[in-house]
Amino acid sequence: MAFTIRTYMPADLPHLYRVCLLTGDSGADASGLYHDPDLLGHFYAAPYAVHEPDLTFVLTDEEGVCGYVLGCRDSNGFAAWMETEWLPPLRRKYPLPPEGDASKDAAMIRLIHKGYIPSSLAPEYPAHLHIDLLPRAQGQGQGRKLMEGFLNRLRGLGVPGVHLGVGGRNVGAVAFYERMGFVRLRTFPWGYEYGLRL
Repeated sequence: MAFTIRTYMPADLPHLYRVCLLTGDSGADASGLYHDPDLLGHFYAAPYAVHEPDLTFVLTDEEGVCGYVLGCRDSNGFAAWMETEWLPPLRRKYPLPPEGDASKDAAMIRLIHKGYIPSSLAPEYPAHLHIDLLPRAQGQGQGRKLMEGFLNRLRGLGVPGVHLGVGGRNVGAVAFYERMGFVRLRTFPWGYEYGLRL
């Protein structure tokens, strides 16, 4: 199977939403967990591509988009942009759900209203990223190629470090990040935060 990595184009946006959903359950398909299929992408994929398209790299094969890596060079600046530009229209579209609503949709809507809060690692590791590959693209070295392209772009921008979060159940991703040189810096009930100095 032939893969291609290229820079993001606006026409890719719906495909980023799709890949985000199909990998949104700690790397597994989350489409059965959400009534609104766009909620994950609204927070974890689309804002990065819209805000920093030069830091969004797309993996394709003959079937189409099958993965991406995306992120931001400055988590604090990204948080400010999210709060002023990206989240207000989403908050109008998705009112806060009732307190008793324990659905996955409700949890994501509450996160949209809470906003993106930068990690305490941001001063030392200002960039952060998300990388997702569909199963057909996994285990073939494409994740490493995507990550290397992203990290080289950050180095070219003079960014001193990058961090990321990963769910504890996503053992494959944990192993991948550690192979890429990321160091586990913090542990939470939900998973871990990793950092890499550039």
